[in-house]
Amino acid sequence: MIKYKRILLKLSGESLQGEKGYGIDSGRLNEYATQIKAIADKGVQVAIVIGGGNIFRGLSGATAGFDRYQGDQMGMLATVINSLAIKSALDTIGTKARVLTAIKMEPVGEFYSQPKAIEMLEKGEVVILSAGTGNPYFTTDTGSSLRGIELKADVMLKGTRVDGIYTADPEKDPNATKFTNITFDEIYNRGLKVMDLTATTMCKENNLPIVVFDMDTPGNLEKVVMGENIGTVVTN
Repeated sequence: MIKYKRILLKLSGESLQGEKGYGIDSGRLNEYATQIKAIADKGVQVAIVIGGGNIFRGLSGATAGFDRYQGDQMGMLATVINSLAIKSALDTIGTKARVLTAIKMEPVGEFYSQPKAIEMLEKGEVVILSAGTGNPYFTTDTGSSLRGIELKADVMLKGTRVDGIYTADPEKDPNATKFTNITFDEIYNRGLKVMDLTATTMCKENNLPIVVFDMDTPGNLEKVVMGENIGTVVTN
């Protein structure tokens, strides 16, 4: 039985780097496309938001001397590049995908609207939502929360390189322990950095659950959608 029938899949731009350390690793891209195809073929409606940190991150650009407003615009364009890469990979393996942009830039992508995106999802198309919210000073995590709420997703699936939420960074603290379930309030109280506070608050106030899981292990996306107990579930 499919547990989540409409999902918002949030991926980081850095995840597309694979072992390269920059840009887009074709092997990682194709692995992700294969996982997405597997659940789309089961009838899961898939919307995707991906960051642009493998190409340019507005906030870090600002610390390096870029104007924050323009730096964030550059970051938005980086998410469009990643979105086109995912679309291309999905098209290649026979899964129809569409890129919608929060900023008008036809013919690169179609301008986003909620009714259009829902119609595409209901037709079985994978909808890739790029350019964040279309505004500076908002992260792609916040863009994911917004789109997940707008599209009435059952869940936001946050694919990362770790297998859930821990009491501390498991890559730095060997004594860190993993949560199977946690509430939004616990995340606040413990100061855990799952997403930025704006994104977390939006999910909390609109009752959109989050599952944080390891996307880099092939097959994990399907396991999460089918309700297997992997990753960490965040709810009210």
